[in-house]
Amino acid sequence: MDDWLSLIQWPAFLASITAAWLVASKERQRRNAGFWVFLLSNVLWLIWGFHTSAWGLVALQFSLGALNIRGLFKTEGAAGADA
Repeated sequence: MDDWLSLIQWPAFLASITAAWLVASKERQRRNAGFWVFLLSNVLWLIWGFHTSAWGLVALQFSLGALNIRGLFKTEGAAGADA
């Protein structure tokens, strides 16, 4: 189990990079998807952070998760403006 948890940092890394690419898109749907992928990366980083006792990373991911939720609501709220 420890080996599996140690490897979770790599999917978390990939999700973070993919999310950043999506959020930078000019298309609202891609930006919206990016915030969901960012939330997935937050969860993966939280799991890894708890496993390694990286408390600064855990605090960062809770904070970034809150900002990603804010971005998700702002992107979804803008749906009417794009239509």
